[in-house]
Amino acid sequence: MNLILFELHETTAPLRRSDPRARHLLDVLRRSEGGLFDAGLINGPRGRGRIEKISAEALTLSFVWGEPPPPADPILLLVGLPRPQTARKLLSETTALGVAALHFFAAEKTGPGYARSTLWTSGEWRRHLLAGAEQAFVTRLPDVTHGGTLAAVVASLPPSATRLALDNYEAPQPLSRCRPAAGAPVGLAFGPERGWAAAERDFLRAHGFSLAHLGPRVLRLETAAVVALTLVKAQLGLF
Repeated sequence: MNLILFELHETTAPLRRSDPRARHLLDVLRRSEGGLFDAGLINGPRGRGRIEKISAEALTLSFVWGEPPPPADPILLLVGLPRPQTARKLLSETTALGVAALHFFAAEKTGPGYARSTLWTSGEWRRHLLAGAEQAFVTRLPDVTHGGTLAAVVASLPPSATRLALDNYEAPQPLSRCRPAAGAPVGLAFGPERGWAAAERDFLRAHGFSLAHLGPRVLRLETAAVVALTLVKAQLGLF
């Protein structure tokens, strides 16, 4: 953890020693009473935490906060629901890179049991957002939806958004040649691990999406997402 994140209500209560954050403070950072550490409020400011007291059951902490975080980068990812192990990587890595939203939808080639994974039904998915944010030393988490349809997530995009969809088979141009409109958000769509169905490509084209590729190599979904997001952020001047 490069940054230890807290909900607002957690900052006024003792942190139990069984909490992974307490174990990290004591066993990894080796902080003792009076020790300082980097802390953040989820979707709020960063600051400094201090261990005021260590008891057998809990740590008593205090905090000093800085300025509110900047707005989220104006990129919205639309992802055909992949295998849970792939979704976990996407949640953490794209949060670390910085996006405003992650919308997972049931695509035609999505596995029938993926939406019923404990990743989604237990709320585990949020833990992976926190891991990505802590790694990146940021507090802002993307908005996440899952289980909707392609039509629903496309309808949720701002009308002004530049719309790009990654495709290995029918894309006429590389993503590096697609220039997002200045000042506009970007909707970046990925099919599931088995790719888009023909009807989905037709739907995307009909709703203003340009198909683009990342070259001749076939990449894993989580790799393609990181590469595409990096290119778009560079084009937006965010890197």
